[in-house]
Amino acid sequence: MADKESGRARGGRRPSGALLGVLPFFVYVTIFLIVPTLIVVIGAFFSQGSFSMVNIKALGESAVKTALWQSVILSLVTAVLGAVIGAVLAYAVSTAREGGIVKRFVTSLCGVLAQFGGVALAFAFMATFIGSGILAGLSSESGGLWLYAWNKGLILVYLYFQIPLMLIVFLPAVEGLRPQWREATETLGGSTFTYWRKVAGPILLPSFIGALLLLFTNAFSAYATAKALISQGTPLLPLGIDGALSSEVVLGQQDVAKAMALEMMVVVAVVMTIYTILDKRASRWLVK
Repeated sequence: MADKESGRARGGRRPSGALLGVLPFFVYVTIFLIVPTLIVVIGAFFSQGSFSMVNIKALGESAVKTALWQSVILSLVTAVLGAVIGAVLAYAVSTAREGGIVKRFVTSLCGVLAQFGGVALAFAFMATFIGSGILAGLSSESGGLWLYAWNKGLILVYLYFQIPLMLIVFLPAVEGLRPQWREATETLGGSTFTYWRKVAGPILLPSFIGALLLLFTNAFSAYATAKALISQGTPLLPLGIDGALSSEVVLGQQDVAKAMALEMMVVVAVVMTIYTILDKRASRWLVK
Protein backbone atom coordinates (compact mmCIF):
# COMPACT_ATOMS: atom_id res chain seq x y z
CA MET A 1 0.00 0.00 0.00
CA ALA A 2 2.85 2.35 0.89
CA ASP A 3 4.58 1.64 -2.42
CA LYS A 4 1.36 2.38 -4.26
CA GLU A 5 0.88 5.68 -2.47
CA SER A 6 4.50 6.71 -2.98
CA GLY A 7 4.27 5.82 -6.65
CA ARG A 8 1.15 7.91 -6.98
CA ALA A 9 2.94 10.84 -5.34
CA ARG A 10 5.98 10.49 -7.61
CA GLY A 11 3.86 10.27 -10.70
CA GLY A 12 1.74 13.22 -9.68
CA ARG A 13 -1.45 11.21 -10.11
CA ARG A 14 -4.51 12.23 -8.13
CA PRO A 15 -7.40 10.09 -6.94
CA SER A 16 -10.10 9.67 -9.54
CA GLY A 17 -12.57 11.69 -7.46
CA ALA A 18 -10.23 14.59 -6.68
CA LEU A 19 -11.97 16.92 -9.14
CA LEU A 20 -15.43 16.33 -7.72
CA GLY A 21 -14.80 19.00 -5.10
CA VAL A 22 -14.43 21.73 -7.72
CA LEU A 23 -17.27 20.47 -9.91
CA PRO A 24 -19.83 22.87 -8.32
CA PHE A 25 -17.50 25.76 -9.12
CA PHE A 26 -17.24 24.74 -12.78
CA VAL A 27 -21.03 24.44 -12.95
CA TYR A 28 -21.39 27.89 -11.39
CA VAL A 29 -18.89 29.45 -13.82
CA THR A 30 -20.55 27.77 -16.79
CA ILE A 31 -24.06 28.94 -15.90
CA PHE A 32 -23.30 32.48 -14.80
CA LEU A 33 -20.22 33.37 -16.89
CA ILE A 34 -19.62 31.19 -19.94
CA VAL A 35 -23.25 30.81 -21.05
CA PRO A 36 -24.12 34.54 -20.71
CA THR A 37 -20.92 35.45 -22.54
CA LEU A 38 -21.78 33.14 -25.43
CA ILE A 39 -25.32 34.53 -25.56
CA VAL A 40 -23.97 38.09 -25.81
CA VAL A 41 -21.31 37.25 -28.42
CA ILE A 42 -23.64 35.21 -30.63
CA GLY A 43 -26.61 37.55 -30.19
CA ALA A 44 -24.54 40.57 -31.25
CA PHE A 45 -24.16 39.06 -34.72
CA PHE A 46 -27.76 37.94 -35.16
CA SER A 47 -30.88 39.94 -35.88
CA GLN A 48 -34.35 38.39 -35.99
CA GLY A 49 -32.88 34.91 -35.96
CA SER A 50 -30.43 35.33 -38.87
CA PHE A 51 -26.82 36.40 -39.12
CA SER A 52 -26.50 40.13 -39.57
CA MET A 53 -24.05 42.99 -38.95
CA VAL A 54 -26.84 45.45 -38.22
CA ASN A 55 -26.23 45.38 -34.48
CA ILE A 56 -22.50 45.95 -34.89
CA LYS A 57 -23.14 48.84 -37.26
CA ALA A 58 -25.43 50.37 -34.64
CA LEU A 59 -22.36 50.88 -32.47
CA GLY A 60 -21.38 53.67 -34.85
CA GLU A 61 -24.41 55.75 -33.93
CA SER A 62 -23.65 59.04 -32.20
CA ALA A 63 -25.56 58.14 -29.03
CA VAL A 64 -23.63 54.89 -28.58
CA LYS A 65 -20.27 56.50 -29.31
CA THR A 66 -21.03 59.31 -26.88
CA ALA A 67 -21.99 56.84 -24.16
CA LEU A 68 -18.79 54.86 -24.73
CA TRP A 69 -16.62 57.98 -24.69
CA GLN A 70 -18.23 59.33 -21.52
CA SER A 71 -17.87 55.95 -19.82
CA VAL A 72 -14.18 55.90 -20.69
CA ILE A 73 -13.69 59.47 -19.44
CA LEU A 74 -15.51 58.81 -16.17
CA SER A 75 -13.62 55.55 -15.61
CA LEU A 76 -10.25 57.09 -16.45
CA VAL A 77 -10.71 60.14 -14.21
CA THR A 78 -11.91 58.13 -11.22
CA ALA A 79 -9.19 55.52 -11.79
CA VAL A 80 -6.39 58.10 -11.85
CA LEU A 81 -7.69 60.05 -8.86
CA GLY A 82 -8.46 56.88 -6.93
CA ALA A 83 -5.05 55.39 -7.76
CA VAL A 84 -3.08 58.47 -6.69
CA ILE A 85 -5.00 59.07 -3.45
CA GLY A 86 -5.19 55.36 -2.66
CA ALA A 87 -1.45 54.88 -3.25
CA VAL A 88 -0.60 57.68 -0.82
CA LEU A 89 -2.93 56.18 1.78
CA ALA A 90 -1.48 52.71 1.18
CA TYR A 91 2.02 54.02 1.91
CA ALA A 92 0.77 55.73 5.06
CA VAL A 93 -0.88 52.52 6.23
CA SER A 94 2.27 50.50 5.45
CA THR A 95 4.22 52.60 7.94
CA ALA A 96 1.89 51.59 10.78
CA ARG A 97 2.92 48.87 13.19
CA GLU A 98 2.43 45.39 11.74
CA GLY A 99 -0.61 43.79 13.32
CA GLY A 100 -1.52 47.04 15.10
CA ILE A 101 -5.09 48.15 15.63
CA VAL A 102 -4.75 51.12 13.25
CA LYS A 103 -3.60 48.99 10.34
CA ARG A 104 -6.20 46.31 10.95
CA PHE A 105 -8.98 48.86 11.30
CA VAL A 106 -8.09 50.75 8.11
CA THR A 107 -7.69 47.64 5.97
CA SER A 108 -10.94 46.14 7.31
CA LEU A 109 -12.79 49.40 6.72
CA CYS A 110 -11.46 49.67 3.17
CA GLY A 111 -12.51 46.10 2.51
CA VAL A 112 -16.08 47.06 3.40
CA LEU A 113 -16.12 50.40 1.58
CA ALA A 114 -14.66 48.90 -1.61
CA GLN A 115 -17.75 46.68 -1.85
CA PHE A 116 -20.24 49.37 -0.85
CA GLY A 117 -22.08 50.62 -3.90
CA GLY A 118 -25.31 50.54 -5.81
CA VAL A 119 -28.54 52.03 -4.54
CA ALA A 120 -27.34 52.17 -0.93
CA LEU A 121 -24.33 54.31 -1.86
CA ALA A 122 -26.41 56.59 -4.09
CA PHE A 123 -28.95 57.09 -1.30
CA ALA A 124 -26.16 57.86 1.19
CA PHE A 125 -24.86 60.67 -1.01
CA MET A 126 -28.33 62.03 -1.71
CA ALA A 127 -29.10 62.06 2.01
CA THR A 128 -25.84 63.86 2.66
CA PHE A 129 -25.79 66.51 -0.05
CA ILE A 130 -29.42 66.98 -1.10
CA GLY A 131 -32.32 68.58 0.75
CA SER A 132 -31.71 68.75 4.47
CA GLY A 133 -28.50 66.72 4.37
CA ILE A 134 -25.68 67.59 6.73
CA LEU A 135 -23.59 68.89 3.80
CA ALA A 136 -26.47 70.31 1.79
CA GLY A 137 -24.84 73.75 1.87
CA LEU A 138 -22.08 72.45 -0.37
CA SER A 139 -24.64 71.46 -3.00
CA SER A 140 -26.35 74.83 -3.39
CA GLU A 141 -25.49 74.87 -7.09
CA SER A 142 -28.73 74.31 -9.02
CA GLY A 143 -30.33 72.88 -5.93
CA GLY A 144 -27.75 70.14 -5.69
CA LEU A 145 -28.39 68.83 -9.19
CA TRP A 146 -24.64 68.52 -9.73
CA LEU A 147 -24.80 65.22 -7.85
CA TYR A 148 -26.87 63.73 -10.68
CA ALA A 149 -24.39 64.76 -13.40
CA TRP A 150 -22.19 62.00 -14.81
CA ASN A 151 -19.12 64.29 -14.99
CA LYS A 152 -19.51 65.77 -11.48
CA GLY A 153 -21.54 63.78 -9.01
CA LEU A 154 -20.60 60.33 -10.31
CA ILE A 155 -16.89 61.15 -10.06
CA LEU A 156 -17.27 61.92 -6.37
CA VAL A 157 -19.48 58.90 -5.73
CA TYR A 158 -17.21 56.52 -7.63
CA LEU A 159 -14.18 57.70 -5.67
CA TYR A 160 -15.94 56.49 -2.53
CA PHE A 161 -15.22 52.88 -3.53
CA GLN A 162 -12.29 53.44 -5.88
CA ILE A 163 -9.93 54.79 -3.20
CA PRO A 164 -10.47 51.91 -0.72
CA LEU A 165 -10.10 49.38 -3.53
CA MET A 166 -6.79 50.95 -4.54
CA LEU A 167 -5.52 50.78 -0.98
CA ILE A 168 -6.35 47.08 -0.71
CA VAL A 169 -4.83 46.20 -4.08
CA PHE A 170 -1.71 48.38 -3.81
CA LEU A 171 -0.85 47.80 -0.15
CA PRO A 172 0.89 44.40 -0.70
CA ALA A 173 3.17 46.01 -3.30
CA VAL A 174 4.13 48.83 -0.94
CA GLU A 175 4.75 46.40 1.90
CA GLY A 176 6.97 44.40 -0.47
CA LEU A 177 9.55 47.19 -0.42
CA ARG A 178 12.45 45.95 1.68
CA PRO A 179 14.15 48.26 4.19
CA GLN A 180 17.51 47.02 2.93
CA TRP A 181 16.92 48.77 -0.40
CA ARG A 182 16.53 52.17 1.27
CA GLU A 183 19.53 51.49 3.49
CA ALA A 184 21.64 50.55 0.49
CA THR A 185 20.60 53.76 -1.29
CA GLU A 186 21.54 55.89 1.73
CA THR A 187 24.83 54.01 2.13
CA LEU A 188 25.72 54.88 -1.45
CA GLY A 189 24.95 58.54 -0.81
CA GLY A 190 21.48 58.65 -2.32
CA SER A 191 18.72 60.87 -0.99
CA THR A 192 15.09 60.02 -0.35
CA PHE A 193 14.22 61.46 -3.75
CA THR A 194 16.85 59.23 -5.36
CA TYR A 195 15.44 56.19 -3.58
CA TRP A 196 11.92 56.82 -4.85
CA ARG A 197 13.04 57.79 -8.34
CA LYS A 198 15.50 54.99 -9.01
CA VAL A 199 14.55 52.16 -6.65
CA ALA A 200 11.06 52.20 -5.17
CA GLY A 201 9.40 54.03 -8.07
CA PRO A 202 10.43 51.59 -10.83
CA ILE A 203 9.57 48.63 -8.59
CA LEU A 204 6.10 49.93 -7.74
CA LEU A 205 5.29 51.28 -11.19
CA PRO A 206 3.99 47.99 -12.70
CA SER A 207 1.83 47.37 -9.61
CA PHE A 208 0.56 50.95 -9.70
CA ILE A 209 -0.38 50.82 -13.38
CA GLY A 210 -1.94 47.39 -12.91
CA ALA A 211 -4.05 48.65 -10.00
CA LEU A 212 -5.02 51.70 -12.04
CA LEU A 213 -6.26 49.45 -14.84
CA LEU A 214 -8.21 47.41 -12.32
CA LEU A 215 -9.86 50.58 -11.04
CA PHE A 216 -10.66 51.60 -14.61
CA THR A 217 -12.40 48.29 -15.22
CA ASN A 218 -14.24 48.54 -11.93
CA ALA A 219 -15.66 51.97 -12.81
CA PHE A 220 -16.28 51.09 -16.46
CA SER A 221 -18.49 48.15 -15.55
CA ALA A 222 -20.34 49.85 -12.65
CA TYR A 223 -24.07 50.09 -13.22
CA ALA A 224 -26.28 50.19 -10.13
CA THR A 225 -24.84 53.38 -8.63
CA ALA A 226 -25.13 55.32 -11.89
CA LYS A 227 -28.62 53.94 -12.50
CA ALA A 228 -29.78 55.10 -9.07
CA LEU A 229 -28.42 58.63 -9.56
CA ILE A 230 -29.17 59.20 -13.25
CA SER A 231 -32.79 58.53 -14.08
CA GLN A 232 -32.96 60.32 -17.44
CA GLY A 233 -30.85 59.82 -20.52
CA THR A 234 -28.10 57.28 -21.14
CA PRO A 235 -24.81 59.13 -20.72
CA LEU A 236 -22.92 55.91 -19.94
CA LEU A 237 -22.64 52.65 -21.85
CA PRO A 238 -24.05 50.41 -19.06
CA LEU A 239 -27.09 52.69 -18.88
CA GLY A 240 -27.35 52.54 -22.66
CA ILE A 241 -27.55 48.75 -22.48
CA ASP A 242 -30.26 49.02 -19.85
CA GLY A 243 -32.19 51.48 -22.01
CA ALA A 244 -31.99 49.23 -25.05
CA LEU A 245 -33.31 46.28 -23.06
CA SER A 246 -36.11 48.03 -21.17
CA SER A 247 -37.12 51.00 -23.33
CA GLU A 248 -40.84 51.30 -23.98
CA VAL A 249 -40.30 53.93 -26.68
CA VAL A 250 -37.89 52.18 -29.04
CA LEU A 251 -38.70 48.48 -29.25
CA GLY A 252 -36.67 45.59 -30.63
CA GLN A 253 -33.30 46.82 -29.40
CA GLN A 254 -32.35 43.73 -27.42
CA ASP A 255 -29.80 42.60 -30.00
CA VAL A 256 -28.28 46.08 -30.10
CA ALA A 257 -27.90 45.85 -26.33
CA LYS A 258 -25.92 42.63 -26.84
CA ALA A 259 -23.66 44.43 -29.31
CA MET A 260 -23.02 47.19 -26.78
CA ALA A 261 -22.32 44.54 -24.14
CA LEU A 262 -19.85 42.93 -26.53
CA GLU A 263 -18.18 46.31 -26.95
CA MET A 264 -17.79 46.57 -23.18
CA MET A 265 -16.41 43.04 -23.02
CA VAL A 266 -13.75 43.87 -25.60
CA VAL A 267 -12.64 46.96 -23.67
CA VAL A 268 -12.54 45.07 -20.37
CA ALA A 269 -10.69 42.13 -21.97
CA VAL A 270 -7.98 44.42 -23.38
CA VAL A 271 -7.54 46.24 -20.07
CA MET A 272 -7.43 43.05 -18.01
CA THR A 273 -4.93 41.45 -20.38
CA ILE A 274 -2.58 44.36 -19.82
CA TYR A 275 -3.27 44.12 -16.09
CA THR A 276 -2.35 40.41 -16.06
CA ILE A 277 0.94 41.09 -17.84
CA LEU A 278 1.85 43.86 -15.41
CA ASP A 279 0.78 41.77 -12.41
CA LYS A 280 3.15 38.96 -13.43
CA ARG A 281 5.98 41.44 -13.78
CA ALA A 282 5.25 43.07 -10.43
CA SER A 283 4.93 39.73 -8.60
CA ARG A 284 8.68 39.15 -8.96
CA TRP A 285 9.30 41.84 -6.36
CA LEU A 286 6.70 40.57 -3.88
CA VAL A 287 8.59 37.35 -3.08
CA LYS A 288 9.94 37.65 0.41
